[in-house]
Amino acid sequence: MNSLLCVVHWLSGLIVVAEALNKLERTSPFAPHLSMRKRAVDVLKAIAWSLLAIGGGGAVITPVLGLEKPTLQDVSVILGFAVLIIRTRVKEG
Repeated sequence: MNSLLCVVHWLSGLIVVAEALNKLERTSPFAPHLSMRKRAVDVLKAIAWSLLAIGGGGAVITPVLGLEKPTLQDVSVILGFAVLIIRTRVKEG
């Protein structure tokens, strides 16, 4: 069971990192001619995706560094984000 959690944690982290980097590439909070509201939304979006990329990166690097094994809570959180990302991709077609 514990090794299954590790695999799910790693795979979910990989999905989250890939999507976060994709979304970060498309945000442009410093683009010219943005309204203050649009700029604030883009800054918040960039912060959120950056934090998700860091968290996903931590999940991916955990087995390499030999860090503490993920708990059920860790796996549940990152798997939840991965499922939301996959759902959105399926919904978009």
